[in-house]
Amino acid sequence: MHSVIPLPDPDSPVALAPLAGITDLPFRQLVASFGAGWVVSEMIASQEMVQAKPGVREKAELGLSQASTAVQLAGREAHWMAEAARHVAANGAAMIDINMGCPAKKVTSGYSGSALLRDLDHALTLIDAVVGAVDIPVTLKTRLGWDDRLLNAAELAIRAENAGIARIVIHGRTRCQFYKGHANWNAIAQVKNAVSIPVIANGDIIDAVTAKTALNASGADGVMIGRGAQGRPWILRDVAAQLSGHVVPAPPQGNTFIRMVSDHYDAMLSFYGSQMGSKVARKHLGWYMDQCDSEPNLRRAVLTERDPEQVFKLLPDALATRNFAGQAA
Repeated sequence: MHSVIPLPDPDSPVALAPLAGITDLPFRQLVASFGAGWVVSEMIASQEMVQAKPGVREKAELGLSQASTAVQLAGREAHWMAEAARHVAANGAAMIDINMGCPAKKVTSGYSGSALLRDLDHALTLIDAVVGAVDIPVTLKTRLGWDDRLLNAAELAIRAENAGIARIVIHGRTRCQFYKGHANWNAIAQVKNAVSIPVIANGDIIDAVTAKTALNASGADGVMIGRGAQGRPWILRDVAAQLSGHVVPAPPQGNTFIRMVSDHYDAMLSFYGSQMGSKVARKHLGWYMDQCDSEPNLRRAVLTERDPEQVFKLLPDALATRNFAGQAA
């Protein structure tokens, strides 16, 4: 059994899930500024990163000042997984997360992501390669199994712990469920009971109510929030406060909210460049305006305007009236 490298000591049992096209550096930094146990990058294809395919390394820009940044790697070959792990570790990642949970056909057809649940022996060669390549903690994110006939997350967790994995995140669905139905938090308890490393519950956790329910059902050590943070980068802080019995801070309001959104928009423009940044920003601006009583024509103008300077001018009016309905943590 490998010795497990200690994890950074997070301030919170609430983490930001990796979300393709969303958890880029600007968003991770914003979420981290409100407080998060750790944040995880978008999934990075290991071979493409090592070979410096356009756009891939940019996804793994780390933000070296963040103490609890994990870069998530996916792949099917031990060599490339190890090489990518060395690269991101050398560039300042606090942790490496191995993706064995992505259900997307373009990932599983390449024998990566949750396809690895169909061949645990091969999955372990990737884990061994990454753990052996770096001196930082390595974690694992996966699902309950491939389908209802192959529910092997607990077996994978046991083998992963023996190989040196420091923590495991379980999405409470099988691969074949994709994101349909409801996450089975009760089933995560089987994984929690099988290992001594921390187990984190994931899937359908969007606020404090769902976080408490998931923790009670699974016995997990923490939760991971994905889509619940869209448009609400402070939600991890709020959930952590409620779980610990602390007073929940008020969400950003008025000029503070407008300034936060404007700063996030500016960060995306700086990170991607004006043209690409404007496109990437649209979904975030839409989520922010979902919480506001924005006039439809004004909302449309913000989301279709190509000149960033004009967007900056439109944002104060578009974000002026917050709608807190349904926003309680």
